[in-house]
Amino acid sequence: MELLGQKPTRFGFGDGLVALGEKHSNVVVLGGDITGSVMTQQFKEKFPDRFFSIGIAEQNATTIAAGLALSGKIPFFASYGAFCALRNADQLRISVCYNETNVKIGGGHSGISVGPDGATHQVLEEVAFLRTLPHMTLFTPCDYEEARKATIAMGEMVGPAYIRFGRSPVPMFTTPDTPFEIGKASVLREGTDVALIASGALVWEALVAADTLAKEGIQARVVNVSTIKPLDVATITAAARECGCIVTAEEHQVHAGLGGAVAECTAKNAPVPIEFVGVMDTFGGSGDPAELIVAFGLTHKEITTAAKLSMERRDKGSSGVRRVAER
Repeated sequence: MELLGQKPTRFGFGDGLVALGEKHSNVVVLGGDITGSVMTQQFKEKFPDRFFSIGIAEQNATTIAAGLALSGKIPFFASYGAFCALRNADQLRISVCYNETNVKIGGGHSGISVGPDGATHQVLEEVAFLRTLPHMTLFTPCDYEEARKATIAMGEMVGPAYIRFGRSPVPMFTTPDTPFEIGKASVLREGTDVALIASGALVWEALVAADTLAKEGIQARVVNVSTIKPLDVATITAAARECGCIVTAEEHQVHAGLGGAVAECTAKNAPVPIEFVGVMDTFGGSGDPAELIVAFGLTHKEITTAAKLSMERRDKGSSGVRRVAER
């Protein structure tokens, strides 16, 4: 796909919020003292009477949001994901998901590419937690445009929802005309030799890896999972059956995130060899975002290596895998 420039996914969240506010008068936003960083400042400036500053009090903000939802509002609360997905875990579990309140959470500073803010602010675990919560919808957009669409979609759906977005600029490669649907993964590149299933900023790295593999005669399918919950079981199962091996790639702990969801899906529907590219059971650190991505092994190079290993395991491993792929 064509590179269209670079822009942070948090900008898509901010622009999506404004678009929602213009369309729906019952959309309100709660802030936690970092409105500029998570891009809720634009909504605050345009709709000051629908913005509420709660301060550094994530648990309170989540409970207030639940009350607003029960009164007919569509509340968004945005902060750094380390705080608005984990510090308020009990409130998300009970006040929001147990009660099925129409609360929307924007989680910024996701992944390792936050940069100099360091490990305390780089949330790498929230997907693992959030996807276990009943009734929760979980978005992981790949670029600015998809983040804008996902923000609008989560505001117009009914029920608890969370969107993961980052601080640093990432490649833009989808357009306003690119289809987006809640719970639907998109195949960005066709191929039957190996499936590269990615989310967030790692989708572009998967596309670059596919280009590298193509030069060696390997045709990789690239799947963008923009909604981790609900997971697109049909698309992932088809990739497993038709390719016979998989690589997952995500800017998250390697345990229990996208890779875990894909493994659960394929273990039940089409067992195949899987390699996982992610943060390997460690906390992040401070540094330049581009250098951190390299240091933690989250580039197209690791995806390319994992693809070859996955194919080798498939070809050596079991004829049963081939039979599944050929059905």
